[in-house]
Amino acid sequence: MEALPDISSLARVDEDWLLKLWEGLGYYNRARNLKKAAIIIMEKYDGKFPTNYEDILSLPGIGEYTASAISSICFSKKEVTVDGNVMRIFTRFWNDNSNISKDSTRKMIRRKLQEVIPDDAGSFNEGLMELGEVICLPNGIPKCSICPLRDACLSFQNKNYFMFPVKDDLKEKEEVDITVIIPVWNGKTVVRKRKSSGLLHNLYEFPNVEGSLGIKEVRKYGAEYGVVCDIKPSIRYTHVFTHKKWKMRAYIVFLESVSCPNLFSSIATIEEKYALPTVFSPFLYQVKEELT
Repeated sequence: MEALPDISSLARVDEDWLLKLWEGLGYYNRARNLKKAAIIIMEKYDGKFPTNYEDILSLPGIGEYTASAISSICFSKKEVTVDGNVMRIFTRFWNDNSNISKDSTRKMIRRKLQEVIPDDAGSFNEGLMELGEVICLPNGIPKCSICPLRDACLSFQNKNYFMFPVKDDLKEKEEVDITVIIPVWNGKTVVRKRKSSGLLHNLYEFPNVEGSLGIKEVRKYGAEYGVVCDIKPSIRYTHVFTHKKWKMRAYIVFLESVSCPNLFSSIATIEEKYALPTVFSPFLYQVKEELT
């Protein structure tokens, strides 16, 4: 927020620097969509953030929930927000076994709440969010004894709150073995830019390959950067994405000479310039410890 204090600066920022600023927050497409939205606001709305729901909804990266929250809380529009908290409250309150994983259920809940939303829609929406976060809890026992909706809540009356909300079972995450090879030479190491599409696209990473490699295979891979003099097994780390689980094993490959010195960067340069996603942060820490 200090680096990009307004819409104009966000619209003009270089994407690599934007991703560096976003480093560690995850969901990097959100940052990219922020820039896309800022460009549209500059070009279509003369640099002023739109105030009505439909215009806000049209901006990249903004869906119904975010558009409703912005328009109601910031601009006092009568738009209801529907997130997981709100759907949980609604289905418990009405003893409703509709599947909240279905878009039709979300639309039904939004429609019914839209019929009763008061003029102070912002406070209404924030109240529902807060109720779901601190009282009508998703896991464990909800705090019905202090809930302001308790007397009218059908699932409280029926003592079956644990049955709601109804939703699809989570799919098993695909597990992928990843071997991370960290070349080290002259107190420097290598990070490279990922492809321009797919998972973590356009972010930086340590060299890695899919699969669980042995020392001989790691040595062969390391030799692509120079003459290998030693290999040190490093940490194991498992990182969970939305649909995948990376089971990672790292090796630090020490080189006595290299074929392309320009590929190597100091730890300080990497920390200052390159957007390294959280999945690779533990390895940066380890190689930093090794070199200092």
